Amino acid sequence: MKHGKKYRSAAKKVPQKPVTIEEAVRFVKANAGAKFDETVDVYFHLGKELTKGDTAVRGVVKLPNGSGKKVRVAVFAGGDAAEAARNAGADHVGLADLIEKVTKEGWCDFDVAIATVEAMKEVRKCARFLGPRGLMPNPKTGTVTDDTATAVREAKGGKVDFRMDKTGNLSVVAGKRSFDEDKLVANVKAVLSAVQAAKPSTVKGVFIKSMSLSSTMGVGVPVIVSSDAE
Repeated sequence: MKHGKKYRSAAKKVPQKPVTIEEAVRFVKANAGAKFDETVDVYFHLGKELTKGDTAVRGVVKLPNGSGKKVRVAVFAGGDAAEAARNAGADHVGLADLIEKVTKEGWCDFDVAIATVEAMKEVRKCARFLGPRGLMPNPKTGTVTDDTATAVREAKGGKVDFRMDKTGNLSVVAGKRSFDEDKLVANVKAVLSAVQAAKPSTVKGVFIKSMSLSSTMGVGVPVIVSSDAE
């Protein structure tokens, strides 16, 4: 892949050894990779044993300063739960109609899917479409709930789900490059704490092998993995 002038310039200055979260955020903010307001992501490479068996790492983090992204929320529900979701600002609300749209058209034009406990009986029909995209509602991430209003507000207010891929890599949104430095630092620390808390109890040895910070079009900055992200 051919990189632009800004990327090549930043690559010459990027720290070769892991730095603190504060230093990494400072570097990312000072070295834009594009003219638009880039998203800042935290990347983790986890231990090899996590790719074996039923030890997939997944969880949720509530970013204290929000993600800066417009989150599109679809809610699979009927009755009062559907009305509550609409009032809370859900972008798409329905049950049979939404399920049909997903299963027949492959429609997945949303970022978060929420379903009531009762609706999940039918939403399972969408698994082969939503699952591969990480959109399947799950009780562990709070997206299978009868309190649809709270779930919608949290999703739009900075609650971010994360899930490790098959190679042991994990990426989590931490905000926008335009965020004030202290706010972005707080978000990154919240992400690190959430990932550390998601460590399976059966996993021994090094959990997080490496961590880095990068904007959408920017250079990855290696970060020191602290055991204390408070």
